[in-house]
Amino acid sequence: MISIKIFVFNPFRENTYVAADDTGECIIIDPGCENSWEKEELRSELTKSRLKPVKLINTHCHIDHILGNTFIKKTFLIPLLIHKLELPLLNSAAGQGAFFGLETDKQPVEPDLYVKEGDRIKFGTSEFEVLHVPGHSPGSIVLVNRQEKIAIVGDVLFQGSIGRSDLPGGDSDILIKNIKEKLLVLDPDTIVYPGHGPATKISIERNSNPFLT
Repeated sequence: MISIKIFVFNPFRENTYVAADDTGECIIIDPGCENSWEKEELRSELTKSRLKPVKLINTHCHIDHILGNTFIKKTFLIPLLIHKLELPLLNSAAGQGAFFGLETDKQPVEPDLYVKEGDRIKFGTSEFEVLHVPGHSPGSIVLVNRQEKIAIVGDVLFQGSIGRSDLPGGDSDILIKNIKEKLLVLDPDTIVYPGHGPATKISIERNSNPFLT
């Protein structure tokens, strides 16, 4: 059974996720930890819970979701996975950080593996299916476990809202089309874990999200 730990980091109040199963292996998704105490909070919780990180995944590479990439890779010696279309954003991390006044590494870590629609990200005896859901950014991905009804969606979908599409590479029509065709068709009891704000459910967003009804 997959458990989800949530950490809220950096001035953007970004949700960093740790997904673990009964084996103790886990994956770290969108580490937004910017400063030393946020990084220590994440590291100490993993140590206290006796979790073993095996993969690092960015749902997309806007600066608030990747601030902790270098720390995680160097601390746990695990591979970074992104969609290939996010590489330009990853490589512009220093510029993004400078614009917002955030602490960033001058040279971002390189991805170790590119993921695409239909790939499976495995840890322990569990896995997430990769859905490519562009519109907020070109290579935005969603991680879904259909059996356990979990969807970690980055900045694609929020409680009562959807991701911004006014940033470079965004497209509102593409975003809404992909949400309707790939996310709203999931089991209505699927819990949606967004990149910011509280969790929600597919049934709630189907019925009441003003951008989708």
